[in-house]
Amino acid sequence: MNTARQERLPQLDIFRALAILGVLHVHSSSFAAGEQALHSPYYYWLNWINIFFKFGTPSFIFLSSFVLFYNYYGRPVTRSLIINFYRRRLKYILLPYLLASMGYYALTLYVNGRLTQNLGGNLYSFIRALFSGSAYAHLYFVFISIQFYLLFPVLLKLLQSSRFLIKWAVPLGLALQWGFIFWNKYELHIVEKGSLAISYLAYYMMGAYIAIHFEKVKTWLMKPWRELTAKQKGWTALLVSGWLIAAFIHVQLWYVARHFGVWTDSLWYELLWNVHTMLLALVLLYATFLIYRKASRGIVAFLTRLGELSFAIYLVHPLLLAVYRRFRYQIPLESLTYVLFIYGGLVVALGGSWLIVQFAFRRVPGSWIIFGSVPRSLESNPQEKSGYISEERAKGFVQQEK
Repeated sequence: MNTARQERLPQLDIFRALAILGVLHVHSSSFAAGEQALHSPYYYWLNWINIFFKFGTPSFIFLSSFVLFYNYYGRPVTRSLIINFYRRRLKYILLPYLLASMGYYALTLYVNGRLTQNLGGNLYSFIRALFSGSAYAHLYFVFISIQFYLLFPVLLKLLQSSRFLIKWAVPLGLALQWGFIFWNKYELHIVEKGSLAISYLAYYMMGAYIAIHFEKVKTWLMKPWRELTAKQKGWTALLVSGWLIAAFIHVQLWYVARHFGVWTDSLWYELLWNVHTMLLALVLLYATFLIYRKASRGIVAFLTRLGELSFAIYLVHPLLLAVYRRFRYQIPLESLTYVLFIYGGLVVALGGSWLIVQFAFRRVPGSWIIFGSVPRSLESNPQEKSGYISEERAKGFVQQEK
């Protein structure tokens, strides 16, 4: 088994940047698309933003799996590897998750006037929220990540030991994910099923499959369009076309449901979201290598830094959005000004979070406790680290190997 560390792929910071931009679009438009602006003449556009960009979570999960299997597939699963693997995640993921959960949960209680009432009940509710990823709306994503980290050594060992499982990894992931979807719909009725890792297993297995076969895949990613074979060009065109068709049907289905109240079977929403976001994860992977190769240095530098900070931005941005939304005052919901207000929330969430976390990483000792590990480019004494992608930075996380 090859134990050499893999080549680092700086392009993946751009992937993280595009994925966090998807998250910010969805979160900034959530109230407008979900309830506030249902009768606005601009509602189609607001709904379009909210549904089209619903690729953040599955894309980050795909990337996390890709990074983990890219780094670890060629290494034996030893006691030392497992201990180091979990030590880093306890330090750079679980600790920030715990502190963020405490902070957001306390803030919610304070806003609702319940912070000092029924302390025992509040503590019990917090513990339940902590172990379900529901202390605040966005923290379910970190909770999903923790579940996959618990599963990773087992999945790694299984895939290392069976070529059959590798070959059928994506179909098996889809079968298990959809088996759970049907089981939940007709029997379990778990409302917050999106907080369970099995709801994203197909993305995880697709990331593992591509990582294991990356030597073959990277010829498609690295070559200019003119150097691709006719077969590669055809599959690429089919991939992009399939993604766009699925995405626009997905948007339209939600528009009809929300705006006109015409709902269809929930399985159609599940299916279109699944197809839309699985295809887009692959499109994003291709796009990141294209951007890294073709875009100007300024754009690459901007997206790279955004990708490095993406986990910390993810943790902070809902707080800024919550404050920003308190200043809507009397903006008419049917006006273009309201649409600009929604975009303003995206700018504030992105720019404000960026400034806060970058300042903290540069000026505040121990900021990693809250935001995860410091990106290499912001370390006070950066050391050159050759080798492989830092797996803790997956899912938009900025964790670095220490």
